[in-house]
Amino acid sequence: MRPDAHAPGCCHGPIFVIPALDEEANLPRVLAELEARDALWSPGGLVVVVDDGSTDATADIADTWPGPLPVRALRLGRNLGPGVAFRRGFRDALAIAGPDALIVTLEADSTSDLDALEVMLAHAADGADVVLASVHGGGRLLNTSWTRRLLSAGASHATRRALGLDARTVSSFFRVYRAAALRHAFHVHGDSLILEPGFACKAEILMKLDRLGARVAEVPVSLDSARRIGASKMPLLRTAAAYGRLYRRSRDREGVAP
Repeated sequence: MRPDAHAPGCCHGPIFVIPALDEEANLPRVLAELEARDALWSPGGLVVVVDDGSTDATADIADTWPGPLPVRALRLGRNLGPGVAFRRGFRDALAIAGPDALIVTLEADSTSDLDALEVMLAHAADGADVVLASVHGGGRLLNTSWTRRLLSAGASHATRRALGLDARTVSSFFRVYRAAALRHAFHVHGDSLILEPGFACKAEILMKLDRLGARVAEVPVSLDSARRIGASKMPLLRTAAAYGRLYRRSRDREGVAP
């Protein structure tokens, strides 16, 4: 970690926010592959691994990363869910992000295709406030169970229809955000920007940014589950129920800016 990595406005390169739960088998590959693409993070970038109550060495791997990639762990202490991890990670990143910084979110299980990141960052540089890695807009879900594919496609379709989002992929962690757009969203919503603690948080964030006028772009990206060591952490039934809850809140405007 760089010695000035906590200073306000110190980070003018991308800040990577990576929620992680028991990912000691996958996280080293994510960090190594990102480190090998130094044009994506150097100079002035930082990786914040938000450890969501792991019982393995995930946080220690982040805090002791030996390479030139600046990495640190933000430890939540207990498992609170990806929604809480993103909220804490965004707050931490925004505290040190420069005025033109970008914030990149990745899966910690190594399924994010980093080869797509250069194009995603270019879209952000061209003015997009949020850039989505889209598996339903030209990309594909590879080596994934039919239940996961069904939930992903169904959530994407239902969320677009129910929440009025013009986006094909609403659930992937792999995104690029303009720090200024996130700052504005937190200014409007406070911590209620992310009410969903689970995986539906990504649709919630996108919905609220969209309603604040954020410019959204999508880049076709394939997600290959075969790259992951171990099982997905996403509970299918609980996540489906959360999308229903999010839809009900959107209907009565709960948690949405007036």
